[in-house]
Amino acid sequence: MLKMNHDPQHTENNSDIDLESIQHERRRARIIRQRNIVLAVAGVGLVAAAVLILTIWRSRRSASEAESEVTPVVSVKVVKAERGSIAAPISAVGTIWPREKADVAAKVSAPIRQMALLKNKLVKAGEVIAVLESRDLQAQRAEAVGALNEARANERSVLSGTIPKTNAEDQKALMDARAKVNNARALYERRRMLFENGGISKKDLEQSQLDLTTAEDELKLQEQTVALRTRSLNPNDRALAAARTAQAQQHVATLDAQLSYATIRAPISGIVTDQYQYQGEFASEGGKLVTIADTSSVIVKAPFPDTAVAQLKTGDAATVVATDSSSGEMHGQITLLSRSSDPTNRSVEVWVTLGNSAGTLRANGAAQVTVFANSKTDAIVVPASAVTLESSNADEGTVIVVDAQNIAHETKVTTGIRTTDKIEIVEGLKGGETVVVEGNYALPDGTKVEIATEEEKKEGEDKGDEK
Repeated sequence: MLKMNHDPQHTENNSDIDLESIQHERRRARIIRQRNIVLAVAGVGLVAAAVLILTIWRSRRSASEAESEVTPVVSVKVVKAERGSIAAPISAVGTIWPREKADVAAKVSAPIRQMALLKNKLVKAGEVIAVLESRDLQAQRAEAVGALNEARANERSVLSGTIPKTNAEDQKALMDARAKVNNARALYERRRMLFENGGISKKDLEQSQLDLTTAEDELKLQEQTVALRTRSLNPNDRALAAARTAQAQQHVATLDAQLSYATIRAPISGIVTDQYQYQGEFASEGGKLVTIADTSSVIVKAPFPDTAVAQLKTGDAATVVATDSSSGEMHGQITLLSRSSDPTNRSVEVWVTLGNSAGTLRANGAAQVTVFANSKTDAIVVPASAVTLESSNADEGTVIVVDAQNIAHETKVTTGIRTTDKIEIVEGLKGGETVVVEGNYALPDGTKVEIATEEEKKEGEDKGDEK
């Protein structure tokens, strides 16, 4: 029998190895167990998360379906996008001028004998507005009339010659010769008619013709005698007498004109806007007395850019709003486009004429003039409320278009000319579409809409007024 020797130290070493192995196995088992626990917990968490997500999705889907079921149909107001004319408004500040204006001045220097307070009063054309002192002119005219009468008497004396009796006899002989010719002609005419009817002989008719010829020759002789006696006078004396008479007449005419200047009349009908002198003051020659302006119609002169004026013509419509009154908007038309341009600011003066019978526009006041340029006659036009612009000065925006099934569709558009109530659509619409003009703000694409009738529109406006 083999006998084994027992080594205590070896036994102790083996015991240590076995203990370490046991501990290692235990640690390994614990790690595996912890890992299994973590995996189990993670699996449970994933399942719970999936269940939670599914629950949330189902709840949201149910809510969406419920919401879609209860969403009401939106009531809107619509119009048709139509083709029509549109023009871009351009404004400028101008000055109001009266249609006619007259500065009345004195033509002679004299004290003002009569003149009422005329400022802001209406005067008619030809109405007396002032009377100047003219007694000295009246005295001078009386003296000039006496000189004229004297010159005329002197001229008659020169022309009649130095022998009045001979001149009188010549004038008497001339008148007798004319009467004799008239009688002879009348007798000849009577005898000619009798001869044609067979009442007298041809001899008697020839005698009457001879008497008429003799009377005409005597008249010619007497006329030549008077003419020779007149030419026998000194031509220089006659010319001098005629010149003195003409000079005296001219002097009287000059004084008559000066006397007429003493009475000052209104040249036009209008309002006296300014009065510079009053009764009792001395009016100097050429000094202004009053300014009269006819404001029944006015002209507003405003500078516009030359690029805009190139598209305007006389007769175009324009609107005017006075800046110093509450008269509101007034309508007139362009009557003049200046042919010259201001080189400093490249502007052209435009005249707009309009009626002012009520007198609401004041002369020399300011007014805003609006004209319409860049007009188009075949443009797609929609109300301004139908377009939602990306910004106030942007050229792009959106329009809500309603189709045949009353479904709203958001449509991108490009705009062109704009006015206060209309906008031109350059791109995005073809014309004839139904666009929303009220209720289009924040309206989602694809929304079912209901088009309000005229009665509903009126009821809505009435309810809004009651609130």
